[in-house]
Order: sequence, then structure tokens, then C-alpha cells
Amino acid sequence: MGLESIYGEILNEHNLRPSHRGSIADATISLEGKNPTCGDDIFLELKVGEDGTIEDGAFNGSGCAISQASVDIMLDLIIGGSRERALELCEKFMGMIHGKAGEDDLEDLDEASALKDISHMPARVKCAVLGWHTMEEMIKNKQSTGHAHGEHEDCTTE
Repeated sequence: MGLESIYGEILNEHNLRPSHRGSIADATISLEGKNPTCGDDIFLELKVGEDGTIEDGAFNGSGCAISQASVDIMLDLIIGGSRERALELCEKFMGMIHGKAGEDDLEDLDEASALKDISHMPARVKCAVLGWHTMEEMIKNKQSTGHAHGEHEDCTTE
């Protein structure tokens, strides 16, 4: 089985059987992320503990297979880690999307590295980064204001 088949299976599995689709009753921060270009729309919820650990996370919404798989993979990576670690992974993911990720970064991104070739499909980049941008905005606002609620429409890779 080729590497492209394995990557396709990873994305397919996360799209068809997402581990984190749903909602959490005790979320401490939430934010809606929209990609007006293609209609992807997610509502992301995180439960962040007093010590900054992301204890749980979930998403709802609709969108293409790439956006849905990407946010599910992202939640796999950040749940159980710190806010700082989540932001670090986000930076590595964006670097990967821009073609600037090294082997260590790809290893750190685990299954998210299945999206590494998305940069060759510019119309799909916004789909892949929607959940990541939404999470980044949530965490940054949580750190400065306590809660982040609203819509996130800045889904570019610029």
C-alpha cells in the first residue's frame, strides 16, 4: 500500500467516523469558524482546566471531508496537552501547509501530516486550516479575555 493510500485512509476515517463530533456540556471556551468561500462551518468547543490543560474538545458543523477530518485530527492532538502545546502544534501545522515543515515537525503532527500536500490544492487550503485557525483564536482570546465566542472568518494562509 502506497503512502498516498495511507494518507487517504487517515482522512477518510476521520471524516466518516470522527472521534470528537458532538458537544461537551462543560466547555469553557467555544467559537464558530466559517469559511465563506466554500461554506464550511464548524462550532468548536474546548474544556480548558485551571492549569491550562485542554481536558476535552468537540466540534459540530458541516463541511467538506478535508475540513471535518482536519478538525477531528487536531482535537486528537491537542486534548490532554497544554494551551501552549496546542498553539505550537498550530504553528507547525501552518508551516506544513506553507511547505516549511521539517521531518521533526511532521512527526510531531502525527496524523495531521496526512494533509501536507494540501498546499498543492490552493482551493482546499482554507478547508484544512479552518479548525486550526478557530482553535488558535479561541486559545489566544481565552488567555487574554477569559472567553471567546463569535464567528471566525479569517481562514487564509497568509
